[in-house]
Amino acid sequence: MIKNALKILTFTAIATLASCSGEPNKNTVATGEQVTIVHKLGTTDVPQNPRRVVVFDMGALETLTELGIKPVAIPKDIVPDHLIQFKTDDTIENAGSVKEPNFEKVSAVNPDLIIISARLETFYDELSKIAPTIYLGTDTQDYMASFEKNSMEIGKIFDKEAEVKNKLQALKNEIRTEQEKYAGNDKKGLIVLFNNGKFSAYGKGSRFGFIHDVLGVKAVHEKLEVATHGQPVSSEFIADENPDYLFVVDRAAVVNGQPAARDNIENALIQKTNAFKNGKIIYLNPQIWYLSGGGITSTHAMINEIKEALK
Repeated sequence: MIKNALKILTFTAIATLASCSGEPNKNTVATGEQVTIVHKLGTTDVPQNPRRVVVFDMGALETLTELGIKPVAIPKDIVPDHLIQFKTDDTIENAGSVKEPNFEKVSAVNPDLIIISARLETFYDELSKIAPTIYLGTDTQDYMASFEKNSMEIGKIFDKEAEVKNKLQALKNEIRTEQEKYAGNDKKGLIVLFNNGKFSAYGKGSRFGFIHDVLGVKAVHEKLEVATHGQPVSSEFIADENPDYLFVVDRAAVVNGQPAARDNIENALIQKTNAFKNGKIIYLNPQIWYLSGGGITSTHAMINEIKEALK
């Protein structure tokens, strides 16, 4: 607690000094126009076309990248491969981790806007003292509505709403095609996270529920617990449910950089499932599904990955 208190005192002091320096922010938009953003944590007035943006959410970073907008700082502890250019770019500051900001670094880059999501929700008030802060986390209970709203908010802030609408429409067309395909498919799927030799299952409304909720792949189990870390399940549970498709997110592959041994996942009980027998154990890209999601790039990749796996 003492350590955290010292951090807050330090960043507050830096922010106060910056505000009292009397030096104008050369990056502030000359028009002085603002955009009001209503989000989960409150209502925030954001400068139109902010030039110095700190982004803690990988989905928001994807969408900004799609629109040609470069941040001044991101958390560089864990960055998905499709955004690796930001981790290696020395002109972009390291804003801390995806779970804890480096307040001194964030304040030092003098941001016009800070974007966060669920992992940093508890730091909203502290970050708001540095710069206008908005929450753009994706609501897994209603992925598409949440994703579209977040994308349009970014478009609104950067005066690129038409461009965002076009990109969203293209994604919705792709989704509609897949929904029509799976509507006539009675085969059912189960999504699991494999971590340190253990399985957790995810169903509708979960962080990986896009497969069921948006694309329409039928779920083998309708009442799985919706939790960040999923519902712990055994190999026996998976064998008894007998999914036609088993979607696997290998956490070790992304967190430790070393995929789990396939023999540990595809054990004797898993080999009894229709998914194993028909070659439909599908290893999802953890860079997309575990680290990212909620952005234009990852949503497109998620659609394509399921499309290719189930064709």
